[in-house]
Amino acid sequence: MSYKFLEHTADIKIEAEAPSLEGAFSETASALKEVISGDIVVLSQIKKEINVKGKDLQSLLYNFLEEFLFLLDSESFLLWKVEDVKIDEKNFTLKASLIGDNAENYHFTNDVKAVTYNDMRIDFDEKKKSWKIHVVLDV
Repeated sequence: MSYKFLEHTADIKIEAEAPSLEGAFSETASALKEVISGDIVVLSQIKKEINVKGKDLQSLLYNFLEEFLFLLDSESFLLWKVEDVKIDEKNFTLKASLIGDNAENYHFTNDVKAVTYNDMRIDFDEKKKSWKIHVVLDV
């Protein structure tokens, strides 16, 4: 599993790849966490369970990533890692456990305004037998 940042004119573009769809979603969340908090080590003080729905895989990914921005803004929850991601591809639902801490305990400067549908792609590579996600963050 891995992610990297790609060239983009004004925003931040992420490419995440993993053998499973759940792993690719988790890697995308890890990249978002890095954009928000850089290399800050966030303590594992708080655990949250989330349930997210979408009308297709792209909206499910969008809603999944927006959940982290919502939790940061509304509950001051700073993500450290995502665990136990389970995706129902037929109903476009996702359940996951989030580990993190109170954002007020940290100083970070990167502000992600939103996740965008611009250039968003979720593809399965038959040759590599892996899922690849591209997503752009508005910063």
